[in-house]
This record gives sequence, C-alpha cells and structure tokens, in this order.
Amino acid sequence: MKTRKTHDRNHGDDRPAQQEPKFRIRALHTEATVTVYQAYRPAIGVPAACDGRFPAAWSRERMTWIKPSFLWMMYRCGWGLKEGQETVLAVEIQRDGFEWALRHACLSHYVPGLHADQAEWKRQLQRSPARVQWDPERDLRMQPLPHRSLQLGLSGEAARRYADEWIVAISDVTSLAHEIHGLVSSGDLDSAVRLLPQERPYAAGDDALARLRL
Repeated sequence: MKTRKTHDRNHGDDRPAQQEPKFRIRALHTEATVTVYQAYRPAIGVPAACDGRFPAAWSRERMTWIKPSFLWMMYRCGWGLKEGQETVLAVEIQRDGFEWALRHACLSHYVPGLHADQAEWKRQLQRSPARVQWDPERDLRMQPLPHRSLQLGLSGEAARRYADEWIVAISDVTSLAHEIHGLVSSGDLDSAVRLLPQERPYAAGDDALARLRL
C-alpha cells in the first residue's frame, strides 16, 4: 500500500469546524492525479488492488460511482463492514480523466432554474456519460456537515475510460478504514484525524462546476 498522506484537519472532533463553501470538490490530489474511493466485495477489490486494474468480473456496462471524499466513502460502506463493500479501494486516476468526466457530466436530478425544464434535463441525462450528485459531507461520527461532497457517476464511455485509461494505481485501504474506525469507536478522535487522507480543495474550472451546482 502507498505511503499515507495525512494532516490535522477537523472532522467532527467537537471543535469548531472551519467554514466551507457548500459546493466545492475536496480531494487528495497531486499535479497529475486525483484519488477517489470505491468499495467492493473481496472478489473484485482484492485482485484490483493486486493488479492495479479491475478484473474481468468488473462490468464496464454498469454505472460506477467514485467518491473523492474518504469519509463519505466510509459513510457509504460502513467503514468497510457492509456486505458487498468489505474491500475499500483508493483509486488514483489522471486529473485529465477526472476533469473530462466533469466536463461531460450533468446533475443526477432536475433543478428548477438551472435546467430549462425537466425535458431538457432528461435529454442531458441521456447523452451524458457522467453524472454528479452532491451529498452532505460526513464527520468522523458519520454525522452530516453543512457542506456537500461530490459523487461522480460514470457510465458508458466514461466507465470504459476510467477502467482502461485513467487509472494510475489502486491501493487497498481497508486496514486504514478499520484502524480509523477503531480509534473513533474508542473516542480517540485526535489520532483518527491524523490518519485521514489529506484532502484539499480541488481547483476545477468554474465553467465546469457552474452547471453542476444545485
């Protein structure tokens, strides 16, 4: 597994949280890559981490959702304890691919004022290979925060590009998820915070995000 990149940010440890914009992408990223998270059953997740690519059993025909937020992934998969989501993966992908998906995405639901009407939104949905959903970010206790976390759904061309072109590395971070969960359960939130991936604001183009905010 890769060297952990961590920092001391606040995530529900009973101290005042820093004010965050409601809609902003936060991710562990470098100049060339972005790390997103997914969780799978071991039959998919273990070989993916070993080989650095998804196995043949991973379907390119289904929509797959990637999450830049580690804690939102923990909320979704129950710290890697939910059935069918026991293997938590950190998938490092090319920034160019991530931004391609954002440029070709539409919102997963209709928003009056942002879309001309429901028919127009449905047309966008049908022709878009990616879709965006904003869900409340979570703290260490899995309580919702005021700001939102990005989920990016990939289908068709986007799913194929993700699996076959964008992936740089895949790491199994299940043990990290369990370790942080254990610290939270024991009340050692300071130690838990120090183990969290270093997610920073991601400078996506305003044009791409303007039509993807609620």
